[in-house]
Amino acid sequence: MSGSTRVRVRDGALLVVAIGLVGLNLRGTITAVGPLLDQIGDATGLSSAGLGLLSSLPLVCWAVVSPLTHGISIRLGMDRTVLWALVVLAAGTALRSLAGPAVGLWLGTALTGVGLAIASVLMPAVIKRDFPERVPAVTATYTTLMGAFGALTAGVVVPISHLSAGGSELGWSGALLATGVFIPVAIVCWIAAGRRRPREPIALRGVASHGRTAVWRDGVAWLVAAYTGLQAASFYILMTWISPISMALGNSEEVAGFQNMLFQIIGMASPLVLPLLLRGRRARYTPAILPLIALVPSVGLLVAPQALPVWLFLWGPGFGTMFGTAIALVSLRARDPLTATALSGMAQAVGYLLAGLGPVVFGWLHGLTGGWTAPLILLVLDLVAAAAVGWFVGRDRHVLDRVSRRERATAARG
Repeated sequence: MSGSTRVRVRDGALLVVAIGLVGLNLRGTITAVGPLLDQIGDATGLSSAGLGLLSSLPLVCWAVVSPLTHGISIRLGMDRTVLWALVVLAAGTALRSLAGPAVGLWLGTALTGVGLAIASVLMPAVIKRDFPERVPAVTATYTTLMGAFGALTAGVVVPISHLSAGGSELGWSGALLATGVFIPVAIVCWIAAGRRRPREPIALRGVASHGRTAVWRDGVAWLVAAYTGLQAASFYILMTWISPISMALGNSEEVAGFQNMLFQIIGMASPLVLPLLLRGRRARYTPAILPLIALVPSVGLLVAPQALPVWLFLWGPGFGTMFGTAIALVSLRARDPLTATALSGMAQAVGYLLAGLGPVVFGWLHGLTGGWTAPLILLVLDLVAAAAVGWFVGRDRHVLDRVSRRERATAARG
């Protein structure tokens, strides 16, 4: 192996590590809040409605900020925008823990949502730019680390909150602060990787003029957004309501919490199979098949709720791989990084709007009917819709191709 080849391999490895470290920090700050809600409520006096709003605030910020990220990245560049997103995420994580519950908790939570939104929107575009021939493999690494740390965080924040420091427990604020321990590492690695990256080709700036607005009028973009939203809604429905369903079946709060963590842990390694699923002819059918895999245990819970532990093991692979596929589709359906940024902003705005609405509608149906049948039917219908959308989004088409053809035709006539 020549010296120049070794340098390229080393640079590529550093880029993968940097992308993985960013992914490591993009879910734990959200998954940590749910297990600590009782402690936060006791300490702050927030009502159940207030705690619910606190939990959904990052998702609301995600939906609002995602469409704006494309324009920000054009002005600052993708690398600098991701860097500032990590800085905002670090500031929000510190603020919500250290500045007091009256203002700091809310402002810090909002800032974490902003940082998460911007970084999440840009990472598929970064992968498209840096690894155009290895999108499924790098996406698998990124989403696996994201899911792994999110699941681990959900499982350890309560024990961390009970650790003693200076004669008193760390509490919910100390536990939430601990979720940001790897953000400085990601910032340092991202800066180091940025120095190794080649300059972004000037030709890519040509899509900036129409990408941000035209993507909202593109049929392929809406298919990607719908798939992202439907899979996110079903995942957040289960992440929110598995524990109440488990307790309704007679399990203790501890068992219910463990089952919630198990649901996330089982799915965290599933995206590693994406390079196989999104290769060749399999890529055409994978987006449609994965929701059907998740549909089987969802129908199973409806028919045989006492078998919940079995359904947990069957849910994981479907949901974990479906999430990775949704992220990969943003890169695969865009021809260049800036178009990927515009598509990612749209897809995540729609996706997290549906992700926020899904658990609310599920809970509303449960309150309206007093049982779990109607809300579980909603989950089943969501997955059926995701499979239908997946059938169409699996076709090898690209966002803004019609715009490109129209521009070429106009140029030819001119």
